[in-house]
Amino acid sequence: MKTQIAIVGAGPAGLLLGHLLRAEGLEVVIVERATADYVLARIRAGVLERTTTDLMDRIGLGERMHRDGLPHGGFHLADGQRLIRIDIAALTGRQVMVYGQTELTRDLMDAAPERGLPIIYGARDVALHDLASDAPYLTFVEDGAPRRIDAQFICGCDGFHGPSRAAIPPAAARTYEKIYPFGWLGILADVPPCDDELIYANHERGFALASMRSEKRSRYYIQVPLDQKIEDWPDDRLWDELAVRLGPEAGGRITRGPALEKSIAPLRSFVFEPMRHGRLLLAGDSAHIVPPTGAKGLNLAASDVHYLSEALTGYFRRADPDAIAGYSDRALARIWKAERFSWQLTRLMHRFPDNDAFDRRMQLDTSKNRWRLTA
Repeated sequence: MKTQIAIVGAGPAGLLLGHLLRAEGLEVVIVERATADYVLARIRAGVLERTTTDLMDRIGLGERMHRDGLPHGGFHLADGQRLIRIDIAALTGRQVMVYGQTELTRDLMDAAPERGLPIIYGARDVALHDLASDAPYLTFVEDGAPRRIDAQFICGCDGFHGPSRAAIPPAAARTYEKIYPFGWLGILADVPPCDDELIYANHERGFALASMRSEKRSRYYIQVPLDQKIEDWPDDRLWDELAVRLGPEAGGRITRGPALEKSIAPLRSFVFEPMRHGRLLLAGDSAHIVPPTGAKGLNLAASDVHYLSEALTGYFRRADPDAIAGYSDRALARIWKAERFSWQLTRLMHRFPDNDAFDRRMQLDTSKNRWRLTA
């Protein structure tokens, strides 16, 4: 099989990129290691910034998002006693949209057949070859048979553990990484949220977040040590801890219910640069990870996809090689701003093992003075 662009990964980044390129009339094939059901079963973020919603509108797939999503003009910071509202709309002139990543992925997947966007699911042993040449290609196994796709460019949208970044020689790149000394224990439940907007809490016992997926489904998190296990946190204990950390006002409005899903996710900051090696271009989690505190992960991937689609369109439609050459620097400029924002918010809202009384007072005073958003 031959195509202009092969995309590795059918998560939201790969799907969104595929739709943008198909809208420009370019030839695209997406290869995904997992099954379609597995992709849709992944529980991920659900706060969409304007960059992401605008791209969904641009490709004509925003109708269900606007119908079922929840627009938010702000969020709250809490310190165990007070709720301090941060007015996003007043500070930035924009709102965010609460719409589950699973639902966004479903919208992109469902529209692919009618828009001529082929997706190969269940591809095993995906490998990238001849990336430094003008004729890169993919190999994989489909239904037990070896397959090959020849392309002019390969786009790695296959996440942190995918084969795309691993295909780049270590000497050709540099990585930056910070591992945080705690994780997030999350619970998803079919109960109404305790507030109309998100609440980020910095309690002396640790961070907590009250979020939602809809008006009837809530998502909560608490900070836990890395050695904690799901078995250490039965539902009742987790609900009790959330009520304490969110404070009397918000905690008193929590509706409890059985967990649909519980998990513990470690936190890290990670950047891989450059995001281009020969004819391979990286986007999304394959090139960078942000701690979920700032809700930047999916939105940063959408920003990459915007820049990458413009670069590829410039190359194929205007024969502009500079568009490809400038992609990495353009994307990384925004990535480092988002990394800084997420790092600052993580430092502000979490209890670190080496925190002392001075650090705690600085966190509280920063919240009191309504720490301004800078990203």
